[in-house]
Parts: sequence; structure tokens; C-alpha cells
Amino acid sequence: MAKKTPESTLPRRERAYLVGVQLRGEDGLLPLEDSLSELALLADTAGLVVVGQSTQKLDRPHSKTLIGPGKVEEIKSLADETLADIILFDEELSPRHTRELEAIFGERLRILDRTALILDIFAQHANTREGALQVELAQYEYRLPRLTRAWTHLARQAGGGGGRAGGVGGVGLRGPGETQLEVDRRDIDRRISHLRQELEKVRVHRQQYRVRRKRSNIPIVVLVGYTNAGKSTLLNRLASADVYVADQLFATLDPTTRRVELPGGYPVLFTDTVGFIQKLPTTLVAAFRATLEEIAEADLLLHVVDVTHPNAQAQATAVHQTLQEIEAGHIPVLTALNKIDLLQQPQRAEESLNAFPDAVAISATTGLGMPGLLKRLSQILYEKYSPVTVRLPFREGGLIALFHNQGQVERVEHDPGGVTLQGALPGRLLAQFAPFAVLPKQESTPPEAGGYPPG
Repeated sequence: MAKKTPESTLPRRERAYLVGVQLRGEDGLLPLEDSLSELALLADTAGLVVVGQSTQKLDRPHSKTLIGPGKVEEIKSLADETLADIILFDEELSPRHTRELEAIFGERLRILDRTALILDIFAQHANTREGALQVELAQYEYRLPRLTRAWTHLARQAGGGGGRAGGVGGVGLRGPGETQLEVDRRDIDRRISHLRQELEKVRVHRQQYRVRRKRSNIPIVVLVGYTNAGKSTLLNRLASADVYVADQLFATLDPTTRRVELPGGYPVLFTDTVGFIQKLPTTLVAAFRATLEEIAEADLLLHVVDVTHPNAQAQATAVHQTLQEIEAGHIPVLTALNKIDLLQQPQRAEESLNAFPDAVAISATTGLGMPGLLKRLSQILYEKYSPVTVRLPFREGGLIALFHNQGQVERVEHDPGGVTLQGALPGRLLAQFAPFAVLPKQESTPPEAGGYPPG
């Protein structure tokens, strides 16, 4: 199947022709057409204009070119008709796929995949030294086995690059640029090693900062969600902050923390983090370890869902899969169904509440539903206690003392390896003790009042 867009009405930006592949028997989180629509949004965010798209269903990927030879020739012809500059695949291409496709499409057309595109977007939005280091590391690790001309489009798009991320590589572009293609593998390995050392310093610094925050006993709520779900808008609403907001994917990259007073005067720290997306590149997950640890150290995750999106459930699944990948699946979750002010039929908000466990409907833009969200947060973090039994080794003396001081202790058993405590804890402490739980997770109150998330 193929579609073309007339080029006469399009501005002269770099032009991308999209290619989607679906293997029979392998269903992705999003239907093929919806995944390509998301890829088109990513392309627009990166400064490209989409001039057409093609899809193919295969029994198995072609060993050389991923798609079949006939489809390759069809796309080459359509790319010529639409004056495309880039062939953009919705899958991560292997180094062999990239080399073979470049040989077929020739010098005029460049081959990019979804991973390369997301890395470019992250490079555009890395506004701090930490973000720039993380993006550069991810780019080099992606490019190392390829070392092709796939990144030369960065020099010509969005006015020729810029931003602090570009300065890190020393080439004046958003991350590694064309001149880096001439650098041998040993030099790139050396650069990767240096970046990892710098990011380890960042990780240690962040860990020290988190330890100080933990000592304050102020709970930390981390906002997570699919990209463009409205997390930054919600943080601005909660804290009267001025976090950058834009109607585009990955508008916010660097984490931002703000202190907020909940009803009853209870303090809480809210942290906004980078949005997730399906097929999130593994190189990004690894490079953003220091930032993603903010999520793994949270007391509660506030999962922001764009309830108006037709694939809201699939997006939520992608978020939960990423949380499991970064070992944050044990942290209690409260879901905020955002953008209810945009629903054509208000009853859809009620239907969505039934579809998402432990959820509250809100509009971060208008403030609709915010009192209920704040009340629920106050209940979960401070007012409701959940039963729990944990076995703590003696080296966790701080947690043993915390359980006695902040929890309700019903039973204590000592053995040579540690102490078993049974009782109840306020929601703000559950995540800290979850790794030591020895009984199936339970809830002392209905799901809306907090406790461990289902499952």
C-alpha cells in the first residue's frame, strides 16, 4: 500500500518518505497505520516534512533490506516522484540493512530509522550539560556499528543545527556530525568511554542529592507518561511553575522538580521527566540511566494519560513496559486521565475511569478535576496506611528505624540474618520497603486510597 502527498504545497524542508513493516504473527502495541502516524509526528518534531508513506506485511524480514526487493524498487520510484531526501523506516535497521539500502537508493537519498530520528529529537531538546552528554553517548553507541552517512541531514535541517547538545561533540551540530564519520572506531570508543565516566559523575551527584531529599522525609512523586500526554502542563498547574510546554513530542527532556503543598499542609516534591514512547531505543534507556533513576527512586508515580488519544490504552502499556525495564515496576501508581476538557462526549471520562485502575480525570490546562487529584495524592501519601510484611537485613538499620517511627508495627521477629516486621505503612513509604516485601501485596483500603498497585 502506498500514498503520496502533492509536493507543490509543501515548504522546502528536508523531505521524508516513511516506510512501515509488520511481520505476520507479531502485533505491535500500535496498529501499523497508527505507528506510522506517530512516526510522522516524530518527523515533524525533528524538522522534516513527510511527503508519502508505504507499508508492507511480511512473513519474515528480508535478510538484506528488511523489506522485499520489489517493495524497495517501488519506494525508490515513489521517493523520486515526491522529491524525498530521506527514506525513514519505522523500525530500527541493522547495520547490514542500512548498508544494503544505501547502496540501492544511491547518494541522493539517505536512510534513517526510528531510533536515529528519536536520537536527533533528543539532541535538539537537550538544554543542559547532562542532557547533552546523555544524548551524545546514545548517538555514538548507535552509530558505532554503522559508521554511515546517516547523520549528515543534521547539518541541513532546522537551520543547520545548534543548541548546547551540538557543542558537546565539537562539530557544531546537534550531536555527532558528518566529520565524525571519518573518525576511526578506536577514537569513538575513547569518546564513549569518556562520556560514560562523565555520566557516572552525574549519576553519583544525583544519588547524593536523592539521599538528601530522602532524609527530609518529603515524599517524591514523579510524573511519567507517554510523550505529549501533558506532564509539564500538569507540573505547571500544580506548582505554578514555568516548565517549557509545547504541542510536540519530547518537548521536555531534562527533569524538573518543584515543591507543592497538598491539602492539609502536607509537602510533596513533584518531578517531571522525559516522556516515553513505543519502541524507545535501548541506547537511550542506557544513556539516560542517571535521569531515569529519578523514576526508580520515587515514592509514587503519577502516570499522566492523554485520555483523548485513540491509542491511550496502548500508550499506557508502553509506559508500564518501560517502567518494568528500568526496574520501577514496584512503585505505587496513580493515573491522571488528562485533557478531559477536549472530550467531545463528557461521559467518555467516566468510561475511561473504569478502564484505568486507580485513576482520576483532570484537565491540566483548565484545572478541572485538580482538587480531586490533590486530595487523592494526600490520601495515598499521608492519610492511608497499607498492610505490609517485610524482612529487612540488619544493614538496613535506617529502614528498620523508619518503620518503627513512621509505621504501625504489629509483629517483630528477629533471626540471624535480619528482622521481619509486620504492620502498616503510609503510602509515601511503600516504595522504599517494596524490595523487602515477603508476602503477596495487599491493600488496606480500596484502590483509590493508595497502597500497592494491582499486580
